[in-house]
Amino acid sequence: MIPIHIRRGEAPEFEAFLCERIYAYNAAATGYHDAECFSAALEGQDGAVEAGVCGYTWGGCCYVSYLWVLERLRGQGIASSILAAVERHARATGCRLVLLSTHSFQAPGFYRRHGYRELAMVPDHPLGHASFFLAKQLAEGETSSGGR
Repeated sequence: MIPIHIRRGEAPEFEAFLCERIYAYNAAATGYHDAECFSAALEGQDGAVEAGVCGYTWGGCCYVSYLWVLERLRGQGIASSILAAVERHARATGCRLVLLSTHSFQAPGFYRRHGYRELAMVPDHPLGHASFFLAKQLAEGETSSGGR
């Protein structure tokens, strides 16, 4: 076998390199060359980020990579507003599907209340917990996300 040496720690430049190469392959294979990253932040009066989201759109799909709200602000509808904004953005860019993942100790119930359906569950990720992969079909002209 060829020896492969794993390095610990962040490697943002290398990760970007791999991302570009995989995107080039995927775009060539599918014909979709429309990938675009997005983000939004809610900042407090002091300029500190109190909530935010980031992800990307590509090929009629929107993927939410991270959605976070400062603990003391949870339960006030901020995450619902952020998710609704993401769905509006997804529709505006031609997306018909939103995908995301969450852990059992994070927010699977929140996403289900907003119309997301579980596609897969991975037990013991991390050990003693689970990961959920969820999706929501966006119908054209549908109103933004709301509790169901």
